[in-house]
Amino acid sequence: MARGCWGVPAVLALCAAAWSCAPGLALELERDQPFRVPPGWAHAGRVDPGQPVQLTFALRQRGTARLARLVQAVSDPRSPRYGQYLSLEQLRDLVQPSAATLMTVLKWLQGHGVEDCWSVTTLDFLECYLPASTAERLLPGAEFHRYVQGQQSLVRSPLPYTVPAELAEHLDFVGGLHRFPAERKAVSRARKEPQLAPQLARASFHLGVTPAVLRQRYNMTGGDVGLLPNNSQACAQFLEQYFHQADLAEFMQLFGSGFAHRTQVDRVVGRQGRGKAGLEASLDVEYIMSTGANVSTWVFSNPGRHESQEPFLAWLVLLSNMSSVPWVHSVSYGDDEDSLSYAYMERVNTELMKAAARGLTILFASGDDGAGCRREHSGNHTFRPSFPASSPYVTTVGGTSFKNPFLVTEEVTDYISGGGFSNVFPMPEYQAAAVGRFLRSASKLPPSSYYNSSGRAYPDLAALSDNYWVVTNRIPLPWVSGTSASTPVVAGMVALINDRRLQRGLPPLGFLNPALYQLQKQGLGDAFYDVIQGCHLSCLDGTVQGQGFCATPAWDPVTGWGTPNFPRLLRALGPR
Repeated sequence: MARGCWGVPAVLALCAAAWSCAPGLALELERDQPFRVPPGWAHAGRVDPGQPVQLTFALRQRGTARLARLVQAVSDPRSPRYGQYLSLEQLRDLVQPSAATLMTVLKWLQGHGVEDCWSVTTLDFLECYLPASTAERLLPGAEFHRYVQGQQSLVRSPLPYTVPAELAEHLDFVGGLHRFPAERKAVSRARKEPQLAPQLARASFHLGVTPAVLRQRYNMTGGDVGLLPNNSQACAQFLEQYFHQADLAEFMQLFGSGFAHRTQVDRVVGRQGRGKAGLEASLDVEYIMSTGANVSTWVFSNPGRHESQEPFLAWLVLLSNMSSVPWVHSVSYGDDEDSLSYAYMERVNTELMKAAARGLTILFASGDDGAGCRREHSGNHTFRPSFPASSPYVTTVGGTSFKNPFLVTEEVTDYISGGGFSNVFPMPEYQAAAVGRFLRSASKLPPSSYYNSSGRAYPDLAALSDNYWVVTNRIPLPWVSGTSASTPVVAGMVALINDRRLQRGLPPLGFLNPALYQLQKQGLGDAFYDVIQGCHLSCLDGTVQGQGFCATPAWDPVTGWGTPNFPRLLRALGPR
């Protein structure tokens, strides 16, 4: 990130020095942000006044309405502007904060002696290091405490922060105070006895999902591999989740014999720890590199370098500061919408819109809690949507299982597959017709009080999410499950379609959803295997009795449009 004058034009620093701010009222930017200490974290007392903390200031952007219109134009295959994406510098010119915002925030920080700060290319984030005592004076109400879980330590404020009233119109939120990292977790259902990894080639009988099983089910041939050096894909890792290159090499030796592949990640952005490999990180890397075979792969490693850092926010800030990034990103991360402030979700949504404007395809796991469940103050239950899965600017991936767990057969709903309707974001136009058909035609729907039928509906599509083989810490481990498995599988396929498009001089796919939701109308619905059996889990109460939504023909909020039929999906989205 830019340093010295914090990456802000020097003329603004001079102007800021001449500006003064009269003391006034203080306002809460995130009044609705609950403070919840997740299970497993223990309070370890208040930090010393000199304890350094890292805060991320999200400066108010300009041009967001214009940005939304631009994303619609560059992402819709029917638009004359389809595929005409922005460079990071063009994006900066569109969204960078006003001179007044930059000056006001700069002067406020300087007035408190805060000088160890970095900006990003788009000038809409500032990351600052400062002592806890200074942060508490800067943000009245905040009080920094330490929380520990095993070897991990976080610094957070259990009390709400405020900013001077004159700052409120210039800041969206301040990161690094309240939110604890949350993550989609791969779950191993391994038996206690060690099992030999199966060497599968063409057999329909199988003892767990491997690259060969995926390629057979989704009709991928040995020739479906990347060919271009300028194509790339990525997965993002958070907390203390690391992959090991040795695990990847062993995985490919065991399971990669049927296709050309790479055995090394080409670039790690961030810090790779030396600890044990994480199951989640191993799964992401091994399977994005199996379906997106032979495509250059990056890993964004965001372990939370600082105790007060928010790893997911750090990933978004990174994207705002890198002019060259992979075209496809697989992210297994999510949190309940009701655990986040509206200001935070709106701003993250804008960051995802910025990625779409640059032609990036961002895929998120839909979650492993089905429709979710929340008990309201009234005592009634409602479903619990997940974010960023519920953002209208990402492609959300649900999960399926084989109908017969030991045969490569048709797929049914994986009961854990996250899905539902956002309580925050309205339904985007691109999906209104498909979701409307589902709501009109589904034979059995949960009571309308459980969900917001006018909200952004997810997932958009799905893939197998049950019984994967993963190599982690040099051990082949069976029965690994979760939508954090299905998401990198789909991401790798998107990277392969981009490969074919780039070979023909076409732009990459970018934000997928407007194109996905048009396929059935164009007679290209066979790009997906429609999943029509099974329901996902929800509230264990007397009304819905643990059942959320159920799969139906066409789109549904359990498996989206279904699972990929790769050659047909390539024909639908690739070069014609």
